[in-house]
Amino acid sequence: MPPLMIFAAGLGTRMAPLTDTRPKPLIKVAGRSLLDRALEMGRQAGADRIVVNTHYLGGQIADHLAGTDVAISHEPELLDTGGGLRKALPLLGAGPVATLNPDVVWTGPNPLATLAQAWRDDMDALLALVPLAQARARLGGGDFAIDAQGRIARLGDFVYAGAQIIRSDLLADIPDQVFSLNLLWDLLIARGRAFGMVHAGGWCDVGRPEAIAEAEAMLAETHTQAPQTHV
Repeated sequence: MPPLMIFAAGLGTRMAPLTDTRPKPLIKVAGRSLLDRALEMGRQAGADRIVVNTHYLGGQIADHLAGTDVAISHEPELLDTGGGLRKALPLLGAGPVATLNPDVVWTGPNPLATLAQAWRDDMDALLALVPLAQARARLGGGDFAIDAQGRIARLGDFVYAGAQIIRSDLLADIPDQVFSLNLLWDLLIARGRAFGMVHAGGWCDVGRPEAIAEAEAMLAETHTQAPQTHV
């Protein structure tokens, strides 16, 4: 399992007013913060190095992580996902890294572990995807299509689920300081080296206050089923 980067620096504007006084990763779903759920997923998958980036109300996240072995990459100015990942590379180390958006609740197999098992040398990026029809609380259309070999292309009926493995050295090819990982994905898609893996479980986007109840309902639906990862 590669080192893990958890993106926790965003402003959380869609989650207002809950984010007026606390960062979105510390909002709770079914009694546990989104950040703690993400950390548990990483540890269950075997990540021996975890980095969390911070910006908005970052002191609260730092206090929450005090006494743990989780490293913090603080961004005085927001760098977006690509810039934020590149800033954190000294803490993550060289080679492929996993990244995780904490504002998602999953059921079923641990997606980080599944990504690690599916990773191959011919891949520059492997993204976890969910079918648009099964993406709970999702607003908008799909992000990607996926072919028979697992390669992804833009515009299709699959949603990026918020977890991936990506070769971090490729970030050096981008001159911008502030940029989204979408920019790197487009380069890798053009090279035929960006792949997708469909998550075999439930998924809910917890980006708005009303999505919390939907995520909790999804967790309750699977509570009595066979043991699974619920994060």
